[in-house]
Amino acid sequence: MSGSPNLPAPTMPQGRWALFLDIDGTLLEHAAHPDAVVVGDELRALLPRLEARAGGALAFITGRSIAAVDHLFRPLKLRAAGLYGLEHRLEPDGPVEAADEPADIAALARELEAELSGNVYIERKGPILAVHTRAAPQLLQRATQLVEQALDRLPGGYRVLAGNAGVELMPLEAAKGAAIRRFMLESAFAGRRPIFLGDDTSDENGFDAINEIDGVSVRIKPRGPTAARYVLADVSEALAWLDVVSRSAERVVDPATPAK
Repeated sequence: MSGSPNLPAPTMPQGRWALFLDIDGTLLEHAAHPDAVVVGDELRALLPRLEARAGGALAFITGRSIAAVDHLFRPLKLRAAGLYGLEHRLEPDGPVEAADEPADIAALARELEAELSGNVYIERKGPILAVHTRAAPQLLQRATQLVEQALDRLPGGYRVLAGNAGVELMPLEAAKGAAIRRFMLESAFAGRRPIFLGDDTSDENGFDAINEIDGVSVRIKPRGPTAARYVLADVSEALAWLDVVSRSAERVVDPATPAK
């Protein structure tokens, strides 16, 4: 991650571009439980406008499963990479390449549920296990310790990713940057300049990938150094900026203010 100063959100590049969007903390405010987030009518209307403005080159890049994304944004079924790229839907309303839950991850989930008490939510997402501690921040350290200890007895190929309010265990191949690169090979995205908005440590890999291919990386509400080259202060600013993008014929005047 870069320690260099970040710029306010950019004007949109001229020409053809593609848009990749994280969901939680980027399009939606975080909630104590992942199912408690609220998708407003304005966002439901904004997404089809953005997709049309991008010539169809829009995809969610999220840690949620695609089934969970579809439930949130129903009736929309947009292109998406779920579970950090372990699931893909390459065409709107198309088939989903899904990922199953291994037996050892299921067993670990049961152990964590028995060990951790309070308002901790253990989310089982196929081969990914997420421990959400937003409602019980005092348990984050213990949850992280338990997940890290589990690495020693799991098969190789897993990593631990600490987030803003929880910790996740996932396969090494689960990476948002790889998901973005895969979409860029699809005909709807090929030859376009990619733009990616995200808000968490799990998005840094995506920012790195975007920067490597001369795209536009934007982090929402950064909490320290980030590889993103641009910043927006919060979800409200992100939605306002995207709204301007969706209504622009050519270029977008930057509505953001510099992050502190």
